[in-house]
Amino acid sequence: MFLLGRVATADGTPVPNDVTVERVCNTGVRQQVHAGPRGDFSMQLGSRNDSYLDATGDQTSQDRVNSRNSESGIPRQELAKCELRASVPGFSSSVVNLVDLAGSLSSVDVGEIVVQRRTKIEGMTLSASPYKAPPDARKAYEKGLEAEKKGKLIDAQKYFGKAVEIYPKYVNAWFKLGAVLQKEQQKDAARTAFTQATTIDTKYLPPYLSLAVMAYQAENWAEVLHFTGHILELDPLNHVSGYILDLDPLNYTEAYFYNTVANYRLSKFEAAEKSGLKAEQVDLTTRFPQVHLLLADIFERKNNYGMAIAQIESYLELAPYAKNTEEVRERLVKYQKLNASASAPEKINQQ
Repeated sequence: MFLLGRVATADGTPVPNDVTVERVCNTGVRQQVHAGPRGDFSMQLGSRNDSYLDATGDQTSQDRVNSRNSESGIPRQELAKCELRASVPGFSSSVVNLVDLAGSLSSVDVGEIVVQRRTKIEGMTLSASPYKAPPDARKAYEKGLEAEKKGKLIDAQKYFGKAVEIYPKYVNAWFKLGAVLQKEQQKDAARTAFTQATTIDTKYLPPYLSLAVMAYQAENWAEVLHFTGHILELDPLNHVSGYILDLDPLNYTEAYFYNTVANYRLSKFEAAEKSGLKAEQVDLTTRFPQVHLLLADIFERKNNYGMAIAQIESYLELAPYAKNTEEVRERLVKYQKLNASASAPEKINQQ
């Protein structure tokens, strides 16, 4: 299969000369091609420069994969965890998810990959509140950080409270005050502090995540969607570097996970599938293996047992000693039987 597409800049300026298009699977770069002067690119899946190295660099599965490629192209479950992105210094890139590609076609136009200068994104996402705070407020805030670091939560609460009293628009201090109050089990007060932070700066994302977690714990799925939806509007997968955002890029995994669960609980299965697949892509620390169980259930509802099997296998690989391992293994056997039954008529028709 050939993937055809083009790289374009968000502001319409000429495409940089050194653009590389990468296919990333499970957070690892599998393949790279250079874009042409006008941004056009072509990538052949299964070619010699298509690497299937695992995390240790072991190539023992290379022959198996190449054999499978030569017969029917790269399997859909392989592409489910893959995306295309552009790599060029000084720019962030949008991504193209490959899960929906038609495996029977010899070439697929994936459209545009848009790159944007990072300086513009940084100005949109970083809060200017700390720099506007008067010296007394900043001093109280720093004392609060030090007290919190030492585990002196009462002192930390006092200093963060003083900081917001001196400078009511001190968004970082409101967030830290909420975090301390939450540790002290003062949930209502913590929620008030987090909410205050969101009213000051809607682009400062940490309090939105904290509110989403609190809503998740309360099983208020509508609120979970509201808060995670705000976070994901910035689409962190479009900002590959991540470090320029004011929220730890790894924490976007939480946002996608909670968003997946909330959509699932509200029977919004298509939205849950979309968020779940993105949760897989950004979950570098594999902190939420249970997302694979949700995706398996979603694919079962669609009678896509091959994808359900892949999700169950991923879960068992990440959580081999979980309490529900036996139950999950039973689900795996069930999906394997259903997949075999679904495949049998196709084989008969082909014969």
